[in-house]
Amino acid sequence: QVQLVESGGGLVQPGGSLRLSCAASGRIFSINAMAWYRQAPGKQRELVAAIPSDGSTNYADSVKGRFTISRDNAKNTVYLQMNSLKPEDTAVYYCNALIENGLAWDDYWGQGTQVTVSS
Repeated sequence: QVQLVESGGGLVQPGGSLRLSCAASGRIFSINAMAWYRQAPGKQRELVAAIPSDGSTNYADSVKGRFTISRDNAKNTVYLQMNSLKPEDTAVYYCNALIENGLAWDDYWGQGTQVTVSS
């Protein structure tokens, strides 16, 4: 059984920063790509940033230059550093990872963490 647990969400003023963390635990043989998605009220879930196993990164245009995704393979953890936050960044942020669990490669999701940007 594999779990992804996110932390680091909260309320922040416009222009502020937050750092999200997502730790994978359980029966993990290997982790391929890790990513962050977000879903705002009334909108579809969208990709924010992704980091494959080779360490390359890609970002949604709306967060380029403000957000940074990174991973610590020794800790099975992915991070999202969010700077210069805007009200439109308000959403539930979800961690996602492609993990080999000993039987197959499966797509796993965290439970989500709320990020609210408001004055």
